[in-house]
Amino acid sequence: MILTFRMPSEKLRKIIKLLIKILITALCIWYISHKIDLKKLAGVLSVANPLAIVLGIAAFMISKLFSSFRLNIYFRNIDVHLSEWKNIRLYWLGMFYNLFLPGSISGDAYKVVRLSKQFNVAYKKTTAAVLLDRFSGLMALGLLLGIFWIIAFNGGYYSVWLMSGIIFTIPLFYFLIKIFFSYFLAGFIPTFLWSLAVQLFQVLCMYCILQALHIQVHIEQYMLIFLISSVVAVLPFTIGGLGAREVVFLWGAHMLGLDNTVSVIASLLFYGATVASSLPGLPFIFIDPLQINTPKPALPSYDIPTE
Repeated sequence: MILTFRMPSEKLRKIIKLLIKILITALCIWYISHKIDLKKLAGVLSVANPLAIVLGIAAFMISKLFSSFRLNIYFRNIDVHLSEWKNIRLYWLGMFYNLFLPGSISGDAYKVVRLSKQFNVAYKKTTAAVLLDRFSGLMALGLLLGIFWIIAFNGGYYSVWLMSGIIFTIPLFYFLIKIFFSYFLAGFIPTFLWSLAVQLFQVLCMYCILQALHIQVHIEQYMLIFLISSVVAVLPFTIGGLGAREVVFLWGAHMLGLDNTVSVIASLLFYGATVASSLPGLPFIFIDPLQINTPKPALPSYDIPTE
């Protein structure tokens, strides 16, 4: 008797991937809940400054606005010409898919499929635009991480080597684009500058959160942990980075002698800012972001071409 095995369908793979993410997220939250003082958490939140939290959310929203501007530069490089308003609407919808519908389709995949079909552009070009946009953000994030590493450790703990490696990635990224994606080369400098603006406003968001929690000391250390957690949160292991970011804050606080509970609260408030900034994408599940008042299906198709 010969046994045959079928590869799981694309839909089944998505479900399995989602279940794994949910499991990892739940495990992270369970682990964190046993490492912090929940009564202290409630007490700290009860005296938090709501105005500073609102300012933090506003700073994060501005950072995502800048991020949409950066992505639109990559789109224009491949002759996908969107008005900034339509691009922002599409970006909001992508954020909403990423955070609230992770088992359906990622926001990046939706943008690739939608723009490739509407503008008759090769999928590999739109995919490259979205990926390079992410890499540009990581490059700026790494640069700020190196700066805060130097400040937090007063130039110690291999600061020179770390910063040298980070700076080296900038020309390396440039030459890789020149060799493999030359049509994006004209946007290299403006996208990098927008990336710096994005990360600076996210740092400002965390600073507002720290002020809301009445944290006046060790700001540099908290910022360093935040930037490291931002790198980890990019990895698609949990739902919207929830849990992974908090674990990094917890471990970082322990290593740097900071307050575990306050660190986790700061991370959760930042996640809250992410949620608040993604909610404007909700209407565009029902209203086409590229057309005004045009109904569209609630969810895109699972059949994503790989060409």
